[in-house]
Amino acid sequence: MQEKLYAFERLLNIMDDLRTSCPWDKKQTLNSLRHLTLEEVYELSDAVLDNNLDDIREELGDIMLHLVFYAKIGEEKQSFDMKDVLEGISDKLVFRHPHIYGDVEVSNAEDVADNWEKLKLKEGKKSVLSGVPQSLPPLLKAYRMQEKAKGVGFEWETREQVWSKVMEEMEELKAEVEGGNSKVRVEDEFGDLLFALTNYARYLDINPDDALERTNRKFIRRFQFIETESSKEGKSMPNMSLEEMDAYWNKAKEGE
Repeated sequence: MQEKLYAFERLLNIMDDLRTSCPWDKKQTLNSLRHLTLEEVYELSDAVLDNNLDDIREELGDIMLHLVFYAKIGEEKQSFDMKDVLEGISDKLVFRHPHIYGDVEVSNAEDVADNWEKLKLKEGKKSVLSGVPQSLPPLLKAYRMQEKAKGVGFEWETREQVWSKVMEEMEELKAEVEGGNSKVRVEDEFGDLLFALTNYARYLDINPDDALERTNRKFIRRFQFIETESSKEGKSMPNMSLEEMDAYWNKAKEGE
C-alpha cells in the first residue's frame, strides 16, 4: 500500500511542477483538456477491446494524469482539490453499497445495480435518467437509459416481449419506407427500431456498442483483405465487379 501511495504522491508532485514550470501545462484549462480526455478514454477503450494489458496500463496512466490535472485546476480555483475528489467518491461508494456497509441484503449483481439507481434518487436526483451524459454516443446512451429505467422497474417481463417490439418497429419502418413518407418519419421509425434492438441486446446480456464495434473491426479486416489480395493479383477495386469483390470477401471469412 505504501508503494501505491508514494507513486500517487509522486504524480501529484509532478503535476505541481508542470503547472508551475511548463508553458503548455500552465496554459491548459478545464475546457482545453476536455477533448483530450475524451481521446484518452477512447484509446483505453481500444486497448480493452484488443485485450492488450500493456496498452491498458499505459492508457490508464494517461487518464490518471488528466484526473490529477482537473483536480489541480480545481485547487487553483479554490473550488476543490484531490482530497475532496477522493473523499467524495469514497463517501458515495459507502452510501451506495449498503449491502457492504449497512444491513441491506442482495442476492446478485442485478440487485446491486437496481439499488444503485434507487439510492441515487434518495441523493436528490430528480430523474434516474439525469445521470446519463448528454454527450454520450447515441447507441451507448440508449443502452444506459434502458439500464437505468430497469433499475426502478420500468422493464418488459420477458425477452419474447422485447423481440415482439423489435418486429413491431421493423414493420412500422417498412410501412413508412414503402409508403413513400417523409425522411423525418422514416428516420423516427428507424430510431425506434435501433432503440428496440438495443433493448433486446440488453436482454441477451450483450452490450450493443461492443457488438457493433466488433462488427466494424470485422468489416475492416475483410475489406482490407480485398484491397491487399486483389492488389497482389494486379487488380484495382474500382474496376472490379461486385461478384469479384464478394469472392475475396468469402475468402477472408474462410480465413477467420
